Amino acid sequence: MRHPWQVFCIAVLIGSLTLVGCAPTSTPDSESSTTESTTTTVNPFDDYTPRLEGMAKVEMVVNGQSIVIELNGEDAPITAGNFADLVERGVYDGLAFHRVIRDPEPFVAQGGDPVGKDPSVPIAQLGRGGYVEPETGARRDLPLEIKLEGSEDPVYGRASLDGSKVTLKHEKGTIAMARSQAPNSASAQFYFTLAELSFLDGNYAVFGKVVEGIDVVDSIQMGDRIESARLIEGADNLIK
Repeated sequence: MRHPWQVFCIAVLIGSLTLVGCAPTSTPDSESSTTESTTTTVNPFDDYTPRLEGMAKVEMVVNGQSIVIELNGEDAPITAGNFADLVERGVYDGLAFHRVIRDPEPFVAQGGDPVGKDPSVPIAQLGRGGYVEPETGARRDLPLEIKLEGSEDPVYGRASLDGSKVTLKHEKGTIAMARSQAPNSASAQFYFTLAELSFLDGNYAVFGKVVEGIDVVDSIQMGDRIESARLIEGADNLIK
């Protein structure tokens, strides 16, 4: 059974791209369904691009220190591919971490809102922006991508409430996509987990993990900016 503050976190996470703190004393009014998703063997996103067909690594520099992130295109090809593509486009360079929550318990460090490229925009106003395709002027939104153990392909477009069966779990140091209430609304914003957050498994798309520099992640403060992000391995696995 979930602790009440965990249920409240899920309700708030689904309600906004801005991840917010969750106090143990909160009284939740969760909108989550208790119906388990059905796994499908048909993948309607075989031709979706960008996608990452294999593994890759990204080096992100924050406060002059390196964070190396392993992207898992084997279990989350669309989500990992989107992140790798945005890295290659320089989208994350200069963006701020606009939400960092450590109290009452370690939660997440969230950043990646493209609106924050303009330094005159207050940090408090970040949290709802997404990536806009320069070629079309349309916002890029991703299908929620959750792979379950024993499945050949991920499930798309719906959350799985049985987190125990999720392949990519919210362990400390994982990277996942923030989204609004709509399942297919993740775009550019991501978060690092500052602790194991198993109650989020199946509701948000994890697509990689920090393999070097977890101490740098632990030291991120609200307002810190990504100095640079670049693909250092696996660029050949990115299909555009």
